[in-house]
Amino acid sequence: MRAAETLKLLFRGPTAIVAAAVLVVLIVTAFLGEQLAPYSATATDVSNRLQGPSGDHWFGTDELGRDVLSRVILGAEVSLRVGAVAVGISLVAGVLIGLLAGYYGRWVDDVLMRLSDVLFAFPAMLMAIAVLAILGPGSTNAMIAIGIVYTPIFARITRASVLSVREEVYVKAARSAGAGDLRIIGRHVLPNVTAPIIVQTSISLAFAILSEAALSFVGLGTQPPDPSWGRMLAEGRGFVEQAWWMAVFPGLAIFVTVLAFNVLGDALRDVLDPRQRQAMAGTGVSA
Repeated sequence: MRAAETLKLLFRGPTAIVAAAVLVVLIVTAFLGEQLAPYSATATDVSNRLQGPSGDHWFGTDELGRDVLSRVILGAEVSLRVGAVAVGISLVAGVLIGLLAGYYGRWVDDVLMRLSDVLFAFPAMLMAIAVLAILGPGSTNAMIAIGIVYTPIFARITRASVLSVREEVYVKAARSAGAGDLRIIGRHVLPNVTAPIIVQTSISLAFAILSEAALSFVGLGTQPPDPSWGRMLAEGRGFVEQAWWMAVFPGLAIFVTVLAFNVLGDALRDVLDPRQRQAMAGTGVSA
């Protein structure tokens, strides 16, 4: 699959371009947050508490006089870091489980998939809260909790792809030539099951950021005074009538980020699906 053609098909529509641009801006903001924020995210100024949006404070101030814009900017780094690490944990663990279950089958498949079924039996947020009840609140433990919750999803997607790939001629030929299981999995199986994994990674990033916000909202994620979009929502709900900006701007940040990841994930799914790809290529994109 040629990378240039894939990118051309991916960005053929304006929605994918806008989503990618939004995510690039968010990533840059996360990396350069300290330089971009006009004020310290933790510095309080009670004399300017609950000030509305103005030239000095574009997003207003909160109940302690902290600049909301600065906290939204610095909260981007927290949300993206927690989401990326959590998805990284679930990606590595889930793909490994899926590869082993799909390739070896039999009792290995039964044991690993039944363990995944146990995790699937609990609602995602309830499972994350249970893990944090054991490990304690905090952004690091939130990464672990979210990573555990989303591991079965990657495991099932990888297993489903491996079940079909392991019966392909090139896999049987490699096995007949004396190649070991590790070599077959690494050289022939894994490269041919990456498409659905890439799509799921993009979608899971959206849900991981949303989960981090939810955990911070209930006080189990990022702890004060560090800024977090979910924590800012929780702090702003008590001032909705007199200081709407405290909840609206972090809420918009969550909405835009999750929407951008979902839109990009949908575009990736269409491009990496062979049938959709063929249909898209046939509409004259290459012209």
